[in-house]
Amino acid sequence: MTNHVEIRDLRVEATTDSGRRVEIIKGVSLDIAEGEIVALIGESGSGKTTIALTLMGHTRPGCRISGGTVSVAGKDMVALSEKQRAKLRGTQVAYVPQSAAAAFNPATSIMDQVIEVTRIHQLMSPEDARARAIELFRALSLPEPETIGSRYPHQVSGGQLQRLAAAMALIGNPTLVIFDEPTTALDVTTQIEVLRAFKSVMKKGGISGVYVSHDLAVVAQIADRIVVLKGGETQETGTTEEILNNAKHPYTRQLLAAFEPKPRGAAGLAESATAPLLKIEDVVAGYGQRQADGLPLVRAVEHVSLTVEKGRNLGIIGESGCGKSTLARTIAGILPAAVGKIVFDGTELRRNARERSRDQLREMQIVFQYADTALNPAKSVEDILARPLVFYHRMDRQARNTRIDQLLDMVHLPRNLRHRRPGELSGGQKQRVNFARALAADPKLILCDEITSALDTVVAAAVIDLLKELQRELGLSYIFISHDLSVVEAICDEIVVMYGGRKVEEITPSRVKAPQHPYSQLLFSSVPTLDPAWLDGLRQDPELVRAYCRH
Repeated sequence: MTNHVEIRDLRVEATTDSGRRVEIIKGVSLDIAEGEIVALIGESGSGKTTIALTLMGHTRPGCRISGGTVSVAGKDMVALSEKQRAKLRGTQVAYVPQSAAAAFNPATSIMDQVIEVTRIHQLMSPEDARARAIELFRALSLPEPETIGSRYPHQVSGGQLQRLAAAMALIGNPTLVIFDEPTTALDVTTQIEVLRAFKSVMKKGGISGVYVSHDLAVVAQIADRIVVLKGGETQETGTTEEILNNAKHPYTRQLLAAFEPKPRGAAGLAESATAPLLKIEDVVAGYGQRQADGLPLVRAVEHVSLTVEKGRNLGIIGESGCGKSTLARTIAGILPAAVGKIVFDGTELRRNARERSRDQLREMQIVFQYADTALNPAKSVEDILARPLVFYHRMDRQARNTRIDQLLDMVHLPRNLRHRRPGELSGGQKQRVNFARALAADPKLILCDEITSALDTVVAAAVIDLLKELQRELGLSYIFISHDLSVVEAICDEIVVMYGGRKVEEITPSRVKAPQHPYSQLLFSSVPTLDPAWLDGLRQDPELVRAYCRH
C-alpha cells in the first residue's frame, strides 16, 4: 500500500509577543497510506492541530513552517506557492472544523455554502453540484436530504451542522480529509450518528483521513493508526489495537489511565437525622415574557424536584437543551424560578439572587463551563481571587495576600501565577483559578456547570481528583452538571437524568447499575468505550433513537 501522505522532520516555529522564536513542532515524521485514517492525540498544546494544518500548507498567524517536508499525493505543500496550494485546498485536501457553527455564514443558505468549493474551482455545473450535495447529505444520514440545503445554519441541530460541514469538505472529492475534533461539542447520542456517518463515507470512498482528538474512545472507533503527541514531539505510533492494548510510552499509558476517572465508590451515607443541604421542590423556570398563568413563554425547566445531602454530590446529566444549566442558574438565583421552592441549609431562599443575603450568596457558589469567559481578561489572578475575599470577608491587604497563597496551594497552582492574566494560562490552569474563586467565598455547595467539558482527558482527570481532595478537606457538596457520564459517575453519589426540561430518573450508582427509564438507557448505552469494535457492534432500539434523539 503506497503512502498518500509523507511528513518528514516537520518543524514549526511560533513568534512570541516579544519577538522571540519558539519551536512548537520538533521534527515530527509520519505516513498515511491511501484510504487510511490516522488519529493525532494528545493534550492541548501538543501540536495536533498545528501538524494537521500543515497538510494544507497552512499555519496559524505568528507561526511558520521552518523545516521538513509535507508531501500530499506527491506534492510538497511547503515548497508550493500560495496560489498552487489554494488550488489543492478543497480538491486534494479538505478540512472539517471543530465548530461547524463558527464555520458557516449565518446569512447564506446551507446549499450555497456546501457547493461553494465547486464554484471556486469550477469543478462542475451548479445543477450537478446540487445533485452531488444531495447524494452526500443522504450518505451522511441527514434528514430530508432533498430540502435540508434550503435551510440556514441556525435552522438545523449541532449534529446536523457538523455533518453538513463534512459534506462541504467532501464535495470536491478530496483524497485527504482533516477532521479537527469534530465531535467534541456534541452530546453522546448525537456523536454516535456523526461518527457512523463519517466512518461510512470515508471507507466507501477510500479517502485518507487525519482525525485530531483528545478523546481516545472516539479515536478507537474511527482510526486505523494512532500517533501520540506531547510538546510538539511524537511519543508513540502504532495501530489502534497496539496503542489501546499494549501502549509502551508512559505518557500514552497516562492518557489511557485518565480515560476513566476512578469511581467515587460508596461514600458514607448522609446522616438521616440531619436536614438536607439543598432541597428544591416543583421548580419551573424559563425565558421570555410571563404568560397569563405566570409561567415564562419558553419553559426550560418543568416541575423539577431534587435533594442534595450534606457532604454528598449530585450529578445532573442529559443532552444539550435538556435544562441542566438552566436549572443550575435557577438554583443560584441568576435566573429566578417562576414557580417552586428552593430550601438551602434549612432556610427558604428568595428566587432572585439580588434578594438573597450576602451569606446566602457566599455559601452557594457556581463555577461556569468556560473559564475563558468567566474570568476577566484584563485582571490578574490576584485581583480575580481578591474580589470575593473583599466582598464576602472584608479582608485587608495582608490577610488577602495570605489567603490568595492558600487558595493557589489548594488548587495546586504555583504562587507566582498570581500576577498573570487569564490569557497567559493554560485551559486547565484557568479552570483551577475559576474554582479557586469559588473556594474564596468559603461555600457549602458548589454548582459545577460542565467544568471539564473543554479540558483534555488528562487535565480533566486531574481536576476531578482535585474536587475529591477538596471535598474531603473542606466538607463541600457539589452539584455536577455534565454530559460526560464517566466524570459524573466518578464524583457523584446520586445522578439525575433530565430530558426536555424534566427529571426523568434518579440513579444511585452504588446501588443501581442499570438505568430504568428508556432515555437513560439510551444515554448510558451511547458512551463510547476503548474497544475499536464498539461502534460497529452497537445495537440500539430504533424506536428509542427516533423518540429521544434530535440529531
